[in-house]
Amino acid sequence: MIGKSLKFGVLALCSLLFIQAKAQDLKPYPLDTINGEEVYRYRVERSIGLYRIGVNFDVKQSDIIRLNPQLRERGVHFDEVLLIPTGRPVVKNPKPVPQEEIKADTVAVVQDSVAPIVADTIVPADTLPLDTLPIDTFSIDSIALDTIPAAVPMEQRLAELNPDGKPVIELALLLPFESQQQTKRSGNAARMLEFYQGALLALHDLQNDSLIYRLRVYDTERNERRVRALCDTTELDSVQAVLGLVYPVQIEVMSEWCAVHQVPLLLPFSDDIVLNSRPAVLQFNSTDLQEADSLCNWIIAQGDSMQCVTIDVKESDLASSMRVLRKQMKTYKINSTSLVLRDLLNDSAAYALDTAKENLIILHSDRFQHVRMLLPHLNKLQEQGYRLRLISQYSWQKEQIGLPQIYTSVFTADTIPADYDALWQKHYVNEHVSETPRYDLLGYDLMKALVGWLQGERESIGLQSAIRWEQVGEGGWQNAVVKVIEK
Repeated sequence: MIGKSLKFGVLALCSLLFIQAKAQDLKPYPLDTINGEEVYRYRVERSIGLYRIGVNFDVKQSDIIRLNPQLRERGVHFDEVLLIPTGRPVVKNPKPVPQEEIKADTVAVVQDSVAPIVADTIVPADTLPLDTLPIDTFSIDSIALDTIPAAVPMEQRLAELNPDGKPVIELALLLPFESQQQTKRSGNAARMLEFYQGALLALHDLQNDSLIYRLRVYDTERNERRVRALCDTTELDSVQAVLGLVYPVQIEVMSEWCAVHQVPLLLPFSDDIVLNSRPAVLQFNSTDLQEADSLCNWIIAQGDSMQCVTIDVKESDLASSMRVLRKQMKTYKINSTSLVLRDLLNDSAAYALDTAKENLIILHSDRFQHVRMLLPHLNKLQEQGYRLRLISQYSWQKEQIGLPQIYTSVFTADTIPADYDALWQKHYVNEHVSETPRYDLLGYDLMKALVGWLQGERESIGLQSAIRWEQVGEGGWQNAVVKVIEK
């Protein structure tokens, strides 16, 4: 009886070990395909070496080193991500992706064949070791997101693409592409991809017989550690300029690196960076002070025909832009009157308005839903004979507002030449709507402006942006072209 029990126990144990062994065939790590080989992306844990990793994954150390050649020289580092072969065959004919999914989630393939512009893969944040990025190359006529063999040195690949030994201008683009999102990407990620497309087309137009442009592209996600780790490696040592970044902490890290390496950093979206302490930074968006100065000069140019009316809420709720505007109005000696919000909502706001002048209504909100409830009351005043004009945020341009509006903006063109619109339609599958600004045009303008900066140019005229760089003290540079636009 004991013998039977022992035999049964041994069989059960063997079965359990077999089940565990089979379960290890699918380990809890992200899967990817590199050069036709299925691999895990494994983040190295503390106190673990190459031998133990090989045992845990049941693979030879030589196979791990084959996919991660940097290990030959320096060994394994904690928290880096290694490519580990799974040993399973890769499906040769995967199910085709519907065209609408391709439009939403991939970079479209450009049809024309042009001189090579070299670029790195859009690298997912926190999935690849920053000191061992498998580098992908593509010319602008064949964008590929699978990596080519890492055993081929980048210098050799560049030599193959550049047999004549032309000078290479190396640039980096860092944006949150959200390439690691398992579900549908956000609208912001789609705009980042359009920005990237525009930047590529700018390099297409800049390409000539004497230069080659190499563009390194990184997905920064929202991760500060991602950018910090990138700065701690030699990955960007040959880069001559950086374009991108969205989040303030990431910008702070990269601006410090750029200051040390004397590399310009052009920020496409941020407008709250302290340029005095960041000499390497080029800030495209205007500051609250620049916009307030532009608006005050425009009001003065109207003469005595306009009265400024600010809508008051609790002082603690005032936005920074409103505080700056009020301060500048005092500096410019512009008279204004205050309108209490509850009086406007109660339809008793006539005391603050001037029947003989146009009343410029100044609201501190930058969101259309915040002003939506006020519009019926403003329209009612207009019906009573008061002339009103609303200071609008640029993002409200698509909304239906039955009042004359003005806004301040760094975007100076409402339309682009038809030939450029046709160029985008020819190269890319995404369809543009009436969004302002267009992110592909912004990528185009700023990439050309950045290359122009490297060549000593301090002014740039783009498809939707005019830029004039002015230094802030002995610090960074800001775009001084801010216009008041009437709608």
